[in-house]
Amino acid sequence: MQLLTPPEGRQVFPLPITPKPSDFDENGHVNNVVYLGWVQDIAIAHWKSRAPADAQAQWAWIVLRHEVDYRRPLLPGEAATARTWVGERRGPRFDRYVRIDGPDGEMCAQCHSEWVLIDIKTRRPTRVPEWMETMFS
Repeated sequence: MQLLTPPEGRQVFPLPITPKPSDFDENGHVNNVVYLGWVQDIAIAHWKSRAPADAQAQWAWIVLRHEVDYRRPLLPGEAATARTWVGERRGPRFDRYVRIDGPDGEMCAQCHSEWVLIDIKTRRPTRVPEWMETMFS
């Protein structure tokens, strides 16, 4: 497995994560489904932190697929840092990358997702505007 790292000069959005007791499964580590929730949480937080209110009222993002790799368990008492960045736009699509590292800096999980921009009123895909690519990259 190749570790995901942002390309040189790419904007990276960080989000600290503190697991709740309910995030841990019977194996004593954060459940895999929880990691996927964190991937969605950071993607939404990134969009809301960068996009102007009028853009948020006009468009939304829908995920088409997630590909997740797990490497090191996140254990009770440990906090994590999630980082996300986007790839190049392709019509209505952006690739999004998320890496979640433990307190030791080791990768716990990483995700490559494909998201599509939709018009909120029509619920149809719409081409990602150039200004949006600039805003996120």
